[in-house]
Amino acid sequence: MGTDWQPPSMAKSALLRDPPVTERGARTRAALVTAARTVFERDGYLDARLVDITAEASCSTGTFYTYFASKEEIFAAVLEVAQEDMLHPGMGRVAPTDDPYAVVEASNRAYFEAYQRNARLMGLLEQVASIDPDFRELRRLRGAAFIERNARAIADLQQRGQADPELDPLLASRALSSMVSRLGYTMFVLGFGDDEPTPIDDVVYTATRLWANALRFPLS
Repeated sequence: MGTDWQPPSMAKSALLRDPPVTERGARTRAALVTAARTVFERDGYLDARLVDITAEASCSTGTFYTYFASKEEIFAAVLEVAQEDMLHPGMGRVAPTDDPYAVVEASNRAYFEAYQRNARLMGLLEQVASIDPDFRELRRLRGAAFIERNARAIADLQQRGQADPELDPLLASRALSSMVSRLGYTMFVLGFGDDEPTPIDDVVYTATRLWANALRFPLS
């Protein structure tokens, strides 16, 4: 699998317009997208209003409609900008010389760090997925692409004798990927109400150790 692999977008392509042709237009559009993310994260998708987005961006309603036709369109633009930072690239292909534990650890760290940076937006995505079936399907397809990629990596490890050969790679990937994503949501969106947040190093270590134990990696 090459490094140019790209997962499906969570932004509905029909809602995305061509970018502005002028530098000024690009700056204005970017300011609106940044403002929209702030408002969506603060107020939630249902309660976010276009007037609040334009106020946050310090522009007029007319300017907004130059670049976007609706709240749905600018939400798609927010996703287009943010999505590559929100989700990690998955395990990818594990080379024969790679330490599988180190690969999973690096992948988990990238995921949890991105989740922590984007915790408010990740919480917003849960809300939107519960009310918008089109977005829910796009999100499912993107998640499935990462799961299938991780399943291929698990199968590679099995062929090299570095993972439990009795596991179904796809089902194992679904279970372990779901564990990691739900842990991220619980830790960084919901929180546990602890006096002190759990250090991210502890979260990474625990998730990685569970992956390694589940797949029966040869641990040193």
